[in-house]
Amino acid sequence: MFDTLTQSFRNVANKIRFSDDEKALKNALDELKKILLRNDVYHKVTKEILQLVERKTKQLGIGKQSFNRALEQALLEILQTSKYYGFNFSPVPPTIVLMMGLQGSGKTTTTAKIANYLKNKGKKVLMAACDLQRLGAVEQLSQLGKGIEVEVYAPTLDGEIKTALQIAQEAKQKASDAHFDVLLIDTAGRLGIDETLMNELQIIKEAINPYECFYVADSLSGQDGVKSAMQFDEKIGITGVVLSKFDSDSKGGIALSVAYQIGVPLRFIGNGEKVADLDIFLPERIVSRLMGAGDIASIVEKTASVIDEKEAKNIAKKLKKGQFGFEDFLAQIENMKKLGSMSSIVSMIPGLGNMAGALKNMDLENSSEIKNIRAMVNSMTPKERANPDILNGSRRKRIAQGSGLDVATINRIIKQFENASRMAKKISQKGGIQDFMNMLGNARFPR
Repeated sequence: MFDTLTQSFRNVANKIRFSDDEKALKNALDELKKILLRNDVYHKVTKEILQLVERKTKQLGIGKQSFNRALEQALLEILQTSKYYGFNFSPVPPTIVLMMGLQGSGKTTTTAKIANYLKNKGKKVLMAACDLQRLGAVEQLSQLGKGIEVEVYAPTLDGEIKTALQIAQEAKQKASDAHFDVLLIDTAGRLGIDETLMNELQIIKEAINPYECFYVADSLSGQDGVKSAMQFDEKIGITGVVLSKFDSDSKGGIALSVAYQIGVPLRFIGNGEKVADLDIFLPERIVSRLMGAGDIASIVEKTASVIDEKEAKNIAKKLKKGQFGFEDFLAQIENMKKLGSMSSIVSMIPGLGNMAGALKNMDLENSSEIKNIRAMVNSMTPKERANPDILNGSRRKRIAQGSGLDVATINRIIKQFENASRMAKKISQKGGIQDFMNMLGNARFPR
């Protein structure tokens, strides 16, 4: 989503690369204004950014480096609307969160993403299916809950017909009685704001007294999404915004506008279709990605959430001794799937952000190469999986027959595995792997 803005910022800074006068700065600011407005940044936000950049650049001395530093500081000032980001817990559990948004904003999926994020932090989470308007919404939340092993409180198919209010109240009681840490209530959306929607939300809010009210804003909606959020805030009250579809081909301006215009913090960003594709909105990290510097800290935290310290040290030890087998390889593929989409991971790596679009549809779960590897490993004996060095010609032929692959494919995969293992062993002997594992062990999750 930030690719266009990031590249545009670089181009603007290049306009004053070899100049240090007022004219060069004015040309850069004019170009920056066009870029921000073209990318759907609210005009008042654009004006504020330009004034901040101009003042700070002059203070630092006109030049490319000072312009970049000024732009970075200006973006931070715009995005830092609160000291609270991510998820904040109620002093007395359960923490009840009312999830709101227009139909099609990705509200139900976002509810499951937040539930998965909290579950990975060791929290006991309950989701309540209170969207009784959209056909399939209850079933969708139920399936998502099953996939991440989070309980869903939903209306039964038989018995009395219940209202959204009744389900919310019963879910609150269950969350309290069963000592859940968090209750996420998925409410009905509409194609547009109407009195029926607002009245239902007001009644539910008054009855359950939620600790937080999250508005899910579609990143594709631009200024229309900001206007809708403002109406929800006026009528219901919003304590946080979650941006969905952050990996889409949208202009990106909504990320720089919504919190500033509404006056409430952005809490999370959803950057893919998988439940793991959710990041805490931390201004410093978002600005780092906007300026093309990536976001290594988020990668470390994501990795630490799916690989515990003991497992990480075990992997490092095996790599160092050259004992990394195919079972270990498959286990790491499973861990990678939990990190989310490849595009969201690559977009955080410095210098590789522009590759994220090309990897947008890459899916580790359904990749043909991963399927081939899995089929090959499943056709091996436990001894072969643990010790790839014993894979002679006859064993490879047997594995090929058992996996439905040809011998050439088996040889290619094994060769790739051997090359990767040798490279990993070299890095581990130099301390690289251990340093990375130490980072994982020391990672801390912001609230």
